[in-house]
Amino acid sequence: MDPSEQPVTFDNVLRPKHYNQDEGIECIDAMIAAFGLEAIEAYCLAAAFKYLWRAGHKGTKNEDLSKAIWYLRFAAGDDPRKVYKPKGTP
Repeated sequence: MDPSEQPVTFDNVLRPKHYNQDEGIECIDAMIAAFGLEAIEAYCLAAAFKYLWRAGHKGTKNEDLSKAIWYLRFAAGDDPRKVYKPKGTP
């Protein structure tokens, strides 16, 4: 099966269903198109701060910390939606 034909799996941290539209466009990609990558990287730092601030006070602490890590990775240029492959692996 072609990877583009594989069904999309949703996850509350990595790929929340409520941030995807029917066409498969994720909110963060639309934000980058509208405001530019630099602005969204700054937004991601603020979002990470928010999740660290509220960790354990809404939902689970682990989920909030995982979301903060997601935003910090994105702000650092490491898109968490991409599959990590160590160097030298096919």
